[in-house]
Parts: sequence; C-alpha cells; structure tokens
Amino acid sequence: MDFALTEIQKMVQDMARNFAEKEIAPYVDQDEENHYYRREILTKMGELGLLGWSIPEEYGGNGMGWMEAVLALYEIAKVHTSWRLSVSGNCWGPAMTINEYGTEEQKQKYIPGLVSGEYVGSFAITEANSGSDVASMKTFAEDKGDHWLINGSKMWISGGHVSDVGLLYVVTEKGAGAKGLSCFIIDFNNTPGVTRIPINTKFGMYCAPTSELVFENAVVPKENLLGPLNKGFQICMWQLNNTRMGCATGAAALSAAATEGSVQYANERTQFGKPIGKYQMIQQQITEMKLEDEAAKYLVYHAAWLKDNALPNQQATSMAKLYACKAAVNAANLAMKVYGSYGYSTEYPCPRWLRDAKQFETLEGTSNIHTQIVANIELGYAPNR
Repeated sequence: MDFALTEIQKMVQDMARNFAEKEIAPYVDQDEENHYYRREILTKMGELGLLGWSIPEEYGGNGMGWMEAVLALYEIAKVHTSWRLSVSGNCWGPAMTINEYGTEEQKQKYIPGLVSGEYVGSFAITEANSGSDVASMKTFAEDKGDHWLINGSKMWISGGHVSDVGLLYVVTEKGAGAKGLSCFIIDFNNTPGVTRIPINTKFGMYCAPTSELVFENAVVPKENLLGPLNKGFQICMWQLNNTRMGCATGAAALSAAATEGSVQYANERTQFGKPIGKYQMIQQQITEMKLEDEAAKYLVYHAAWLKDNALPNQQATSMAKLYACKAAVNAANLAMKVYGSYGYSTEYPCPRWLRDAKQFETLEGTSNIHTQIVANIELGYAPNR
C-alpha cells in the first residue's frame, strides 16, 4: 500500500476542505442551535461531484473511487459530522446499491438524481424492535398482483422525512427469517400511504434529519423491487459494508477535529505563566488522542484501499468503524478535559463533539456487532467478503 497521495487525491482533499470551510463552517453554530438541515449544502455537494464516488460516469459518477471518497468525506466531517451522512445517504447507500443490483431502467431513473444532489437519499432498515437483528424486522410487503402493498414502520432513519428516494428493506415471506426479506426503491414524493415523522429528541447530530417512517397500505409499483425477490438480506449486508465506511470516516474525522482543537487550545490557554500544553498531563492526553486519531485514519485508508482493489474488506471495514468510534468518543471526552470549564460550554465545540461521537457506537451496527464480525472472521467462523 502506497501512503503517498496522488496529485488528483490531493486536489480532491483540498477541494473538499475548501468546500467545508466555505459552505459548512460558517453555519455550524447557527444550525446546531436551531437543529436545522441546510438542504442547499447537499445540492452544492452534488454539483462538485462529492456524491458520485465509485459510480459509473454514465450515471453521473465522478470517475473516482473509495480512497478519494474517504479523503473528501474526512475533510467535510471534520468541520461538521452531521454532513458525512449525505455521502452514505445518497451515494454509498441507494446509488451504489442500485448500481449493483438494479435494472438498467432503475439505474437510469434514480442514480443520476442521487449523485447530482437533485434527490435526497436514504435507506430504511431499523425498526422499533429490530436493530442489530435485521432478520427480525416486521414491516411487510404483500404481493397484490400489479403492485406491492406495504404495512409497518421504521425507526431512526437518517434523512427519512426529507428524502426523495430511498431503499426500504421489508419482509416478503413471513416466517422465513433472513431468507424472506426483500429490498424496494421508494419514491417518497409519489407513494401514497407513507407518513414521515421527524425525531427531534436526539442527544446529538442536530443537523442530520432523523425520522420514523410509517407505512399504511403504501402502494409500491412492481418494478420498484430491487434485485431478486427474497434476497434483501444479502443486499442489505452488501450495502452496509459500504455505508459503514461513512461511519468509520466520520468518526475518524471527529477524532481529528477534537485532537486539533485541543492542540490549539493547549497552546493558547496559559496557567502559572505558561501554555497548558507545556504540562506533562496535558501532553499525555494530547499524545493519547494523536495515537488513536492516526490509527483510526489509517484503518479507514486500508479499508478504502482494499475496496478499490476489489479485495475482501468486510473485516477491515468493521475494524475501521469499531476503532474509529472508540477514538472519536475518547478524543471528545479528553478534549473536554483539556478545555477545562470551557469544554463544558456550548460556546466551544467540545459538547458537540461528545454528543456526535456517541452515535457512532450504535449506528449501522453497534460496537458489539462489529466486534463479533472482526472476531468471527479472524477465528475462521465466517468468510471475509
């Protein structure tokens, strides 16, 4: 693995950093206070090609792969973690999965709008009583001959109530467990029977919309089935191995933000006549943060490299996600200590870092689930896909 970035990768990195500093950073405090989702940022991301990673150029993709994607997303998430969800919600979720499993008609109809930012994308898996145990979901799609009729509900869906196009995983054969799930493409703007309810009681991720979706005799066209009938579990696992890179990258970026912020503060804040960064206990905390930050970043890079080279990467993806989560939570916690009393003030970013870091331990597979994935592959109990 070559750790040196190409000139194109450096340009992508710089472009994403400049975009985040110009289009996202000025609004972070205001949007956090108002829990506001700034839709126009997604449109601008699409215009710059920041939603088209690993998508064929014929469908609007940018011609670049995973490494370029994580370099760009890292810069965006370092400024505001909420916006890392746009890549998973539009590109690595719906667009990439439709490209892999969809018909030519589905690809042409949905992918260009997702990668251009014309559509807000999403994917719905989790239910109130079905989280880590995906196969236990209850939302059911009944074959009515000329359409599907869907009933049930989904919880904690990122972008759910602002989404235009999303993937929906449901039961199509009751009692069959993982062998009875299917995936559908949902056009939320033209699907009767869908109620979308914003969830406004979250601990963090204030600027990333989260929703409950309720389906009451929702009518979905037959042609919106994605991939083979009753193969939804396999599609879901394939998709999660991609979208989890968003969690891994976002967590690593948050760790970096907390580390960089702590270094800056430690050099500015003085006590007993010198910067607090001169004191060994602060240095120990900075060192711990930096070690974990670098390790998390390179685990993400390694997973991206494996994906770009079509090599088995499930274990590497879970390792990146699992470790980056730990690094983010620890860095956010240590940052509050470095900042002292000011770390407890919302005038500084420490509370946001801590609030946003905690969601990584649950989203798209809990830390327990990713620990199992890594261990089972390492022990030879499961293949490394």
